[in-house]
Amino acid sequence: MCMVIFAPLFAIFAFATCGGYSGGLRLSVDCVNKTESNLSIDIAFAYPFRLHQVTFEVPTCEGKERQKLALIGDSSSSAEFFVTVAVFAFLYSLAATVVYIFFQNKYRENNRGPLIDFIVTVVFSFLWLVGSSAWAKGLSDVKVATDPKEVLLLMSACKQPSNKCMAVHSPVMSSLNTSVVFGFLNFILWAGNIWFVFKETGWHSSGQRYLSDPMEKHSSSYTQGGYNQDSYGSSSGYGQQVSLGPSSDEFGQQPSGPTSFTNQI
Repeated sequence: MCMVIFAPLFAIFAFATCGGYSGGLRLSVDCVNKTESNLSIDIAFAYPFRLHQVTFEVPTCEGKERQKLALIGDSSSSAEFFVTVAVFAFLYSLAATVVYIFFQNKYRENNRGPLIDFIVTVVFSFLWLVGSSAWAKGLSDVKVATDPKEVLLLMSACKQPSNKCMAVHSPVMSSLNTSVVFGFLNFILWAGNIWFVFKETGWHSSGQRYLSDPMEKHSSSYTQGGYNQDSYGSSSGYGQQVSLGPSSDEFGQQPSGPTSFTNQI
């Protein structure tokens, strides 16, 4: 039930916080000649974070000539893979919810439903782990590439001590950090659900029967051994009781003494 409720929600938060991101930073270059300065250089970037395609122009502080630059890096592969896993996990969670609620009999028919569900759950657990780890590394690269200090190092005007270069504001990465957190939460949720899905498969029931058969055989043999021992004990006790009494031959020989004595008299 927890899987049905939280899996779609966690998947939505994962791809929404990553795929819907757009941010930017603002820099300023104050040249010695104030007419050549630019105190508001805006650099915007967004998903899928092909930063090498993000270009901007900055003053060179050498007349009216301007320098065209681009950010460094490309984290589109990890970001797109992460969002793709999140979208497909969301769609499968919705489909599984409909099947669990409205088609429970079809789900358990011929054990196909639980087996498919188990395999898909294992696959998505692996994909969430790989996708979240890759996107965490990609996000780290995005933070480095969009760090205002790193961007200022690309400008030739900022290499001259007479010019003043500074960051007006840095990009806000809180939503991207949230996407990584929800990525690993999705992995924990799907991986934790593997055991519960496995219990619904025929593999789990067959394993229980395999373990229960030797136990039943062992208990039945023990019961038979105890019964034979009791029977043997009761029969031997009965024999001992019979042997304690006088035998028929001895009982018949007792009156023979007095009879022969009377004849002698």
